[in-house]
Formats: sequence, C-alpha cells, structure tokens
Amino acid sequence: MGKYRLLLLLLAGFTHLSCTEYNNQKVTVLKVGHVLHAKHPVNEALLFMAKRLQEESRGRIKMKVYPNAQLGSSVELLEQTKLGIITMTASSAAFLEGFLPDMGVFGLPYIFRDTDHFFKVLDGKVGRELLASARKRNLVGLAYFDSGSRSFYMKDKPIKAPSDLKGNKIRVMQSKMAINMIKGLGGSPTPISYGELYTALQQGVVDGAENNPPSFYSSRHYEICKFYSLDQHTRVPDLLLASKKHWDGFPTQTRELITRVAREASLFQRQLWQKQSDEALAKVQKEGVTIIRPDIHNFAQEVQPLYDEYKGTTIGSLLSRIRNVM
Repeated sequence: MGKYRLLLLLLAGFTHLSCTEYNNQKVTVLKVGHVLHAKHPVNEALLFMAKRLQEESRGRIKMKVYPNAQLGSSVELLEQTKLGIITMTASSAAFLEGFLPDMGVFGLPYIFRDTDHFFKVLDGKVGRELLASARKRNLVGLAYFDSGSRSFYMKDKPIKAPSDLKGNKIRVMQSKMAINMIKGLGGSPTPISYGELYTALQQGVVDGAENNPPSFYSSRHYEICKFYSLDQHTRVPDLLLASKKHWDGFPTQTRELITRVAREASLFQRQLWQKQSDEALAKVQKEGVTIIRPDIHNFAQEVQPLYDEYKGTTIGSLLSRIRNVM
C-alpha cells in the first residue's frame, strides 16, 4: 500500500471512527469493510448487526458496512483494521493462516464429523482460544460466520473418487493447507486469485476448483463447470475481527454490547447460509450442473498421511482436541 494512500486512509478512518455529537449525545461510528458481495450471508449478517447495535444503544452506536471490496482488498482491509483505520473486517480463516498459523487447522480436510460438530468446536473452548489468538496481531476476534463446506467442481469430468483428481489442475486459495490437501488427494494445486478464476477456467489454465455452493453459484462458475462433487473436504469459517486499537478504547459496556450482538449476528448468519446453500444447489442443477455425492470415506482415507505431518505440533494438538469434542 502506497504511503500517500495509507495517509489518506488514516485520515478517513479517524474521521469516521471518532465520536461525534448527534442530538446532544455522543455517537460512535463503527466502520466495517469486507470483500464479499452485498447479498452474501456475511454482509446480510453485518447489516443485521448494525440494526441491532443502533436499537440496543438507542442510536449511540452506528455501524457502516462497506461490501464488495469498496475499502480495499482482503490484505488491505486486514492492514487497515490492525492499524485502526477501520473498526472491523470479515476474513476467511484460510486467508489468516499466514500470520495466525493456528488458523491453518481449519484447512485440514475431514476434521469435523458433521455440521453440528463444526459448530460445537467454534462455540466451545477451541473456537474461543482461536478467536483470542488474534490479539497477537492487534486484532480482536469477535465471532465466526459459517462458510459451509468446500467441494470440487470440474469442467469436463466428475470427481467420484480421489483417483479422479490425479493429473488435474485444481485452483486453490493461497493457503499452505489447501495446497497440501490437493497434493494429498493426487491433484495438482494451482493458486489463483478468486477474481481471475472465471477466466482461468475458460482458458483451461485449471481444470476445476473447489468452493461452497453459494460461491459456486454467485461466481457463475457453473457456466463453465458442469460437474459438482459434494465431497465436503473442508469447513473453513469466516471471522469477524475488530481493531484492537479501537476495541481497547471502547467503554466496557460498549465492548459487551458489540460482543453480544456479534454473537446474535453469527447465529442469524448460520440460518441464512443454510438457506442460500440449498437454493444455490437447486439453481445450478437447473443450469445443467450434475451434482455428484461421492463416498466421503474414500477421500478421508486418502488424506490420512497429511495428519501425520502435524504430529507433535500445535496444529496436531488442535486437531486432537477438535476430534475429542463431543
């Protein structure tokens, strides 16, 4: 980020985040940016949160939400949040693993038995500890948002077994865990930015990709990829993160209110996510996509050696604790 642009953002951030007078009362304005589109369940949950904060604070806390990367890329938004330029951002746990290594545990395939187990982990001690770890990077973890399970979609062939991935170039996020997972299943991982993926699929740079149903639909990747295999290899949540700089400056009552309402927004978003996920699967089928439901056990068995690499490490310890959550 250029120094001139950073200075402008700092000035803009302090203007928005300082307390202002409104009808003879101090109003705290929370500025929240993210890269997801306006109809995404995360954005709708943030709007829900904004409404609840205004109601609960009787207008003393206002939250402005900026979707669609209006305030910058994922990297820029995290930097702005750390510096206190904006109040909060929402980010994928996969994206965070570069500077919060423990978040990488979410990138390990098939560590959750089902959706209920996933939520028990997020809502329990392990989930709370991972949120708290963000403080090491001048961030405050407030809540998790559901991002569903990720599955493979391909241009020319269905994925019914791990062997079907061999020799195929699969787009992945710039995540060490994601790359290792594709290698473990026999595919060729190819990191490409999400914005460039549609063209990469069109031009044959990659043979397929992996994502959740709402993203598969909203990206219009179904126009190119006509096979969607619900192997559900990973469940990687999004996190709502606040600037520690601003958080520490809030009164205790304000912090407690924001924490409680963030939790409400998280539960609200889970319901939205499930609804949109079901709708997305129905819509892509209408567009000619073949939905495959392979035997997940075969995929889980194939990646067993990947777990062995983390024995004796923090990730290995987290994996063991997650599996013991009942």
